[in-house]
Amino acid sequence: MTDTSAPQLTSAAIPTLADIEAARATIAGVARVTPMESSQYLAELLGSPVHLKCENLQRTGAYKIRGAYNRLSTLSPEQRAKGVVAASAGNHAQGVALAAHELGIPATIFTPVGVALPKLQATRHYGAEVVLRGHSVEEALSAAKDFAHRTGAVFIPPFDHPAVIAGQGTLGLEILDQVPDADTVVVPIGGGGVIAGIALAVKGIAEQQGRSIRVIGVQAANAAAYPTSLEAGEPVTVATTPTIADGIAVARPGDMNFPIIRDLVDDIVTVSEDDVARALLVLLERAKLVVEAAGAVGVAAIMAGSVRDTGKTVVLLSGGNIDPLMMERIITRGLVAASRYIGIRIMLPDRPGQLARVAQVISDAGANVVEVLHTRHGQGLVINEVALDLSIEARGPDHAQEVLGRLQEAGFRPEMLER
Repeated sequence: MTDTSAPQLTSAAIPTLADIEAARATIAGVARVTPMESSQYLAELLGSPVHLKCENLQRTGAYKIRGAYNRLSTLSPEQRAKGVVAASAGNHAQGVALAAHELGIPATIFTPVGVALPKLQATRHYGAEVVLRGHSVEEALSAAKDFAHRTGAVFIPPFDHPAVIAGQGTLGLEILDQVPDADTVVVPIGGGGVIAGIALAVKGIAEQQGRSIRVIGVQAANAAAYPTSLEAGEPVTVATTPTIADGIAVARPGDMNFPIIRDLVDDIVTVSEDDVARALLVLLERAKLVVEAAGAVGVAAIMAGSVRDTGKTVVLLSGGNIDPLMMERIITRGLVAASRYIGIRIMLPDRPGQLARVAQVISDAGANVVEVLHTRHGQGLVINEVALDLSIEARGPDHAQEVLGRLQEAGFRPEMLER
């Protein structure tokens, strides 16, 4: 990747800065200009100002309405009459559904059978016909393309189209409107539509101003197609594993997005599942913002030390559509990752008063027991021995170690449990 400040691409298919400006006029009144919030907590970690572009507060809860509406607005009357079709497990589905509703276009959305209920209900609420098909986005995508072939409906891709890229690029214009002296923009990457659009916008404006601006992409380590593809010099399909950042779990870069990102994005980093869970927890506690896991990867990269101090930084929070049940699991994982929720096992002699002794030591250490499993059976226990498994709330790594130390001083042999 090159550290260039302006687009060097010549393909007529690649959106220009003028295309992105035109897209902003097109989506005005449909997509909101979302807030830009500062974060003192992240600024202290990074060593320079950090701002959060809150696209989690966008209509439909994510940036996807920008690209979807811009693409649908280019359709001819004949195309609109035949309707549109898309495949998605979440944000793209809602963006297309709302855009189609606003423009009076029939929309059919194919989603996997296991789609989260809130996303399914929201997509239907916007007036789209939702078809549950298959158990993966790939199966739903195949069904959507077959539907387009059979009916003449226009297939709306989630990221690999000039009008979609231009629509997402309006975020870049807003970022520099709100933070004109931004030095770095950190953006989540799935297929690459939003970072391609943002890079085209901010690099183009920076060139006009005679300055440089860095764009850094972030992928979930379990679904990171771009590092491999950039090394290969072309889009490559990679094997992915499940990730809580399902909104950016894309196995292959977009063909149109790839060259833009190759030429304009300065760095791409990856974050772990625990990194993302900690970030989501920090956004809830420190910023009072509900953000989905995919939308929190930029914050995760800062917290993990993967983004260095490069001046004033803007982080895109790309979406906030998170299932409450998933949020509960991620919060728990974030607490575990931050050593604020720990599990320990203690082997005890099977006689009265042992549980009370353990509880008193933990209480004296200022921690709280939230769950107890006390058993005489299994786990390789000998006669007259019991296993005590405890789930404990602590204040962080230092406090967790203090609790373990207190138990050891009292003559117990606590072992940390994997969670």
